[in-house]
Amino acid sequence: MHIPDGFLDTKTWVSLAAVSAIAVTVSVAKTRGKLEDKNIPMMGIVSAFIFVAQMLNFPIAFGTSGHFMGAALAVILLGPYSAVLIMSTVLILQCLLFQDGGLTTLGANIFNMAIVGVFTAYLTNRLIAGKEKKGFRFYSGAFLASWLSIVLASAVCAVELAISGTSPLAAALPAMTGIHALIGLVEGGITVSALAFIMKVRVDLLHLEHI
Repeated sequence: MHIPDGFLDTKTWVSLAAVSAIAVTVSVAKTRGKLEDKNIPMMGIVSAFIFVAQMLNFPIAFGTSGHFMGAALAVILLGPYSAVLIMSTVLILQCLLFQDGGLTTLGANIFNMAIVGVFTAYLTNRLIAGKEKKGFRFYSGAFLASWLSIVLASAVCAVELAISGTSPLAAALPAMTGIHALIGLVEGGITVSALAFIMKVRVDLLHLEHI
């Protein structure tokens, strides 16, 4: 899902860069002064896990790739605004250190995964699980939030490619959403497994203040 340089036209990547910059700025403002000592180590751990997991990707079509995203896990553990910062940091490091995604398209990649992915996961999880932190509703919400977040993010990516004239929507949309619907099943399984493990060893981490 990392879009390389040259795959989006100027109007698209500039617009998305501006939107992403605003979203990250708002997220910084929302988290500033509210982070507690217990939240900071968890943000680092979640960031490191997502960073490594996202590096394991494979090509799909039209220069894009598929991989684990991790937005739902970050949202459930730390809330939407912290998750935006985690995902954005991961994407920036991957772009600068490993050229995974283009520099001009960094704003678009942040928009797709750190904004669309995060808030889709947040709204889906809240709708299904509410404030539950255990049981069937909790795990169902986590699984569906993981699945829908990555599928919707991939659909938005396909639309961006179509708007830029890189590929027709009729080809890009089924290619992107089809493979990510399968990846989403794996993502949901990983998210649920990670939460089940945390539930056994550090259940208190599921009750951190969400930011």
